[in-house]
Amino acid sequence: MKDYSKQVLTGEGDTDYARYMRTDTLLSLQRGPDEVVHRDELLFQVVHQTTELWLKLTCADLDEAAERIGAGELEGATGLLGRASLGIELVTGQLEMMRHLSPWDFQLIRTVLGHGSGADSPGWRAIRRCGRRLEAAFAAMVRQTGLDLAELYRSGLHSPEHRLAEALIEWDERISLWRVRHYKMATRVIGHQVVGTQGTPVDVLASLINYKFFPELWELRDELTRTGPMAETAL
Repeated sequence: MKDYSKQVLTGEGDTDYARYMRTDTLLSLQRGPDEVVHRDELLFQVVHQTTELWLKLTCADLDEAAERIGAGELEGATGLLGRASLGIELVTGQLEMMRHLSPWDFQLIRTVLGHGSGADSPGWRAIRRCGRRLEAAFAAMVRQTGLDLAELYRSGLHSPEHRLAEALIEWDERISLWRVRHYKMATRVIGHQVVGTQGTPVDVLASLINYKFFPELWELRDELTRTGPMAETAL
């Protein structure tokens, strides 16, 4: 009979689970009780560290989606974009934990952040890079195939191209919704008329909310409204 109590993987940890997941290292990455100036540093770090992990996965999916668009594998790209959108949704949802961080308690935590800022997040920097690559891949596909996006939405419903376009819109929208939620969280914790840890006014975050990775997919909604059955009332 197989002895399941015997661990077979190499690496650090008492169990194969710990060795594969590297839990000893993972759980040591937060500041310990003898280092923190406030107990909610653990909350603050866990929210941000897990965000980086989800964004790492999201970017891996976006990069592969871009490659599949370039190879004409639209269904595969659409599936990956669905995963990426869910990753952003999860990142957005966990901002709810920040509701449990008192504005005054955060002022204590800020004293040990140095000039650390979300603007330096490797995950969000990668999201911008992956988003631009995805945008370029989609634009190249539209150009090479001569795809008329407006006509696609009029008569190409449920085609692979339409499903891909809607997956791109979903991902773009999820990013905007995260930006809204992040902005509201920031103002709830530190206020509007103040600056962040790198001297940037908090309200600068609001200016990012309307950024779009796929403006042409949003603009075609205007075209459909202007040329639709109710066109006269839309003017």
